[in-house]
Amino acid sequence: MQASRPSSADPIEVLTAAQRPDLWERSRSLFETVWPEYNMHGNHTGKYFGTLIPKHARLQVLLYDASRDSIVGRGRTIPFRWDGTLEDLPAGIDALGLRAIDDPEPPTALSALAAEVAEDQQGRGLSGLIIKSMTAVARGAGLAPLVAPVRPSWKDRYPLTPIDRYAQWVRNDGMPFDPWLRVHVRLGATILRTETRSLQIEAPASDWEEWTGMTFPEDGDYVFPAGLAPLSVRDGVGSYWEPNIWMLHHV
Repeated sequence: MQASRPSSADPIEVLTAAQRPDLWERSRSLFETVWPEYNMHGNHTGKYFGTLIPKHARLQVLLYDASRDSIVGRGRTIPFRWDGTLEDLPAGIDALGLRAIDDPEPPTALSALAAEVAEDQQGRGLSGLIIKSMTAVARGAGLAPLVAPVRPSWKDRYPLTPIDRYAQWVRNDGMPFDPWLRVHVRLGATILRTETRSLQIEAPASDWEEWTGMTFPEDGDYVFPAGLAPLSVRDGVGSYWEPNIWMLHHV
C-alpha cells in the first residue's frame, strides 16, 4: 500500500506499519483512552492482537498528520481463512482471532479488529478513512473480502436490548440507527449477522469494580457504564460477553 493523502487540502497521510514502524511504535499507547477500561481486559484478545506486529505489519494502517507530527488514527486487521459462507464465519472477534493464529491453512480474507481515532480528532470522518484504508490493504494483499466485527457505538445506551433487535433499528431515512453502523453502510457494507458472544471478559468481581467504578454487593446481573450487555456476577466472578455485528465490505 502506498502512502496517500485524502485530498490536497487534507494533510493526513495513510501509511502502514511496515512503511513506518517508528510511527507504529509511537502509536502503541496513544489510543487506550478511546476504549472503556474493561474492554482492555479480554480473556483472549492478547493472543491475537499480539501477533499483528511484525507478522502482519503491512496490513496495519496509520493516519498521520505530518504538519503536526501527530498520529490521528489507527486501523488494526488480521488475515484469516474463510470460505465466504455464514456457516464458516467465526462466532465473533475472539473466534476470529483464534482461528487466524491457529489455522494452518493460508488466509483468504481480512478482518478489521479495531478502528481508532484520537479523541481530539473525532468528528472529522477519519473513521471512514480508516475503513477505506483497510479495504485498500486487503486488496493489495489479495485478501477478499474485508469483514468487520463491529462494536456498535450507541449499544451501551441500550444494554438490555438484544443485539439482533438493535441491529435492525433504522432511522426515518432507512439508514441504521447506530452511528458506527452508518459509517460502514455508507461505505457499501452490508450486515452479515449478529453475535451475542463475541468478546469474552471473565475476571474477579473486584477487578470489575475497579474497571467500572461500581460495587457488586451480591450475585446478579448488572448494567454498568459503557457496557453493551449486562455483567453477570456469580461467586465473586464477573462474566461478560460483548456482542457485535458482522459487516461485509467487498474488496
